[in-house]
Amino acid sequence: MSANLFKSILHNIGVVIVGFAIAFIGTRVDRLLGLGNVGSVPATMAGLLLLCAGFLLRVWATFHFYEHRMKVISLQAQATLLTSGPYGLSRNPLYLGGNVFIFFGAALLLGSPAALVFTAVHIPFLDIFIKREEKQLQARFGQAWVRYSRRVRRWI
Repeated sequence: MSANLFKSILHNIGVVIVGFAIAFIGTRVDRLLGLGNVGSVPATMAGLLLLCAGFLLRVWATFHFYEHRMKVISLQAQATLLTSGPYGLSRNPLYLGGNVFIFFGAALLLGSPAALVFTAVHIPFLDIFIKREEKQLQARFGQAWVRYSRRVRRWI
């Protein structure tokens, strides 16, 4: 196994742990509020599918970063504009895979309505953060960013 693939897998195990931590907290909130578990076979299957898809998408995206010698977590605009691989499908495969697919998947697997709400509520705040990142990318890459953003959607 290549070092970049191994780093990508390790990096994303942490995201799965965070997703399950949020879902677990959701189950505690459910209990406090007297909310029932929304678990069912279809919900569990959907949760498992989302969790796996999110993990694989994130591994692919982080691997792509590492292959281009980039940092996955950076507060400044990257030195390279990635437009291929998962970035040819979504401008934000890391957020889509983790903050959407993994978090919703974990919430469904634990059957927590509160965790589903937590995940849904945080997405508009995440979108604000993404828009700030996009301004940095546009300032750094100019027309290349504009062409890319017209061709590839923010989420899916």
